[in-house]
Amino acid sequence: MPDFTHPRLRREAATLQAMLEIYCQGHHAPVPGELCPDCASLLDYAMQRLERCPFQAGKPACARCTVHCYRKDPRAAVRQVMRYAGPRMLYRHPGLAWQHLLDGLRKPPTLKKR
Repeated sequence: MPDFTHPRLRREAATLQAMLEIYCQGHHAPVPGELCPDCASLLDYAMQRLERCPFQAGKPACARCTVHCYRKDPRAAVRQVMRYAGPRMLYRHPGLAWQHLLDGLRKPPTLKKR
């Protein structure tokens, strides 16, 4: 996982990882604490996208963002993960879940034209 300097980005990365762990354990039954190869690949892709986010610390939740940087297939996969893991996050990681909900209320920034 990349070493994010801003706490907001570190929290976003931790939320993604926690959601993927919940999803993977519920659907693919891997070794506890590990992700299957497909979920690990999706996590790597999501971390790359987070690392390259043009808004960095000012980013809203990806669902409300004005710039959609995920390709079609990974975006659909992340939506499926969040649909499954989101409600379960309240029990397993309540702090991350509430922060993620609050991040969803952030006003989406716009990119400045060059």
